[in-house]
Amino acid sequence: MQNVLNTLRVLEELAVRQPVGVADLARAMELPKSTVQRALGTLHTAGWIKQTGTPTRWTLTTKALLIGRQATGELDLRDVAVPVMEGLRRTVDETVHLAVAEGERVVLVERLETTQPVRIVLPLGQHLSGHASANGKAILAARSPEAVERYLTQGLTRFTDTTIDDPAALRAELETVRARGYALNQGEWRDDVSAVAAPVLGPDGSPVAGVSINMPSSRCDRDRLVELGEHVRAAARKISTALGHQAPDAARAS
Repeated sequence: MQNVLNTLRVLEELAVRQPVGVADLARAMELPKSTVQRALGTLHTAGWIKQTGTPTRWTLTTKALLIGRQATGELDLRDVAVPVMEGLRRTVDETVHLAVAEGERVVLVERLETTQPVRIVLPLGQHLSGHASANGKAILAARSPEAVERYLTQGLTRFTDTTIDDPAALRAELETVRARGYALNQGEWRDDVSAVAAPVLGPDGSPVAGVSINMPSSRCDRDRLVELGEHVRAAARKISTALGHQAPDAARAS
């Protein structure tokens, strides 16, 4: 019984401090490092946590989010998002993706495909870069400054010639994303993929997901991406509102 209680306590403490290493967790909880290590191993095997960074740190997976929503009776993200995504797809006739925040990266969980014969097909479960994908940049821009700096310490992998791999340049890009409400990707992750995405915010204002419009780079230019950005920003706001997020202007009006 004590082992079970320790494991649950480690899960709760990790949720507050993530990403966090075993030594820091052990000090914070005043438990032996070996006890915390065993608890982390159990949680990892069960799919509740994942490793990130070097040296190893631990973060929650989306399993905690899904269980939490079931426990509180909140609407499931997909239940809310898919009807809005369907409307977005009909309007723009391009592939629409939904990706959820998981640690320092985002994971593709839903895809609605375009009717056009040439399309972007990414497998569900695909991990997307936080700095070189539209969904990744949209989510990263909505996180706290501290979270952004933690991400930068891991280094910025260069995927293509247009990937932003300079920390100062990425900070400036994220400021632009915050100001206009959506992120652009013009071949930064893969040369043949372009996208525009906006963050989906939870009740506390933190990003829980991103919704994006994806297309072959050959079928778009910057002007079209900006036009699509207005559509995806409106869709993301609609999903956020349904999840319980209240925009600052709406909060002041109430």
